[in-house]
Amino acid sequence: MLQRSKPTRKPGLPKRTAPPVVPTPNMEEDQAMAETKTPDVKKMAAEGAAQAQKIVTDGAAQARVAMEKGMEQMTKGAEGVMKAVEEATEFGRGNMEAFTKAAQTWTVGAQDLARQMMALAQGLTDHSLEGAKALSAVKSLNEAAEIQAKYAKAALEKAVAESAKMQEAVFKLTEQAVAPISARVTVAMEKMAKPIAA
Repeated sequence: MLQRSKPTRKPGLPKRTAPPVVPTPNMEEDQAMAETKTPDVKKMAAEGAAQAQKIVTDGAAQARVAMEKGMEQMTKGAEGVMKAVEEATEFGRGNMEAFTKAAQTWTVGAQDLARQMMALAQGLTDHSLEGAKALSAVKSLNEAAEIQAKYAKAALEKAVAESAKMQEAVFKLTEQAVAPISARVTVAMEKMAKPIAA
């Protein structure tokens, strides 16, 4: 194994040592100056720390104010959206109620019209049967023609009169059935006109 050799000093050379500190006339002034500057540095550090603390405190306060404003705006926005949703829901509910009422009115009215038509058909059938009975008892062709004309005229007059009544009933029923929907259209037009006027 190899051994490291220790550095050897050459004989006759002195050992190295650090040079001695020799006081200079300015050394005392430098020390005094350093001691007077130390409080200034401490003061500046304290002022810097105070300013940094103030900046952090002010920044936190500004951030809190900004966050509060943001939350307030978000709350107002959410309230506006909720109000719009409630209004839309209420409007939709009103529309459904109007359509339901219109359908009920139409259904009841249509049943009434059907009963009237059945009564008209029954009346015309009864009238025709009377005419047929009267025709069965005739003795001449002239008499049959007179009876036929009389019953035909009466049936036509009855049909015209009843059809006028039916037409008026259909018109009235349509008006009643459309009234709730017409009212909802008016409400919708008013709602659409509000944002334009505002």
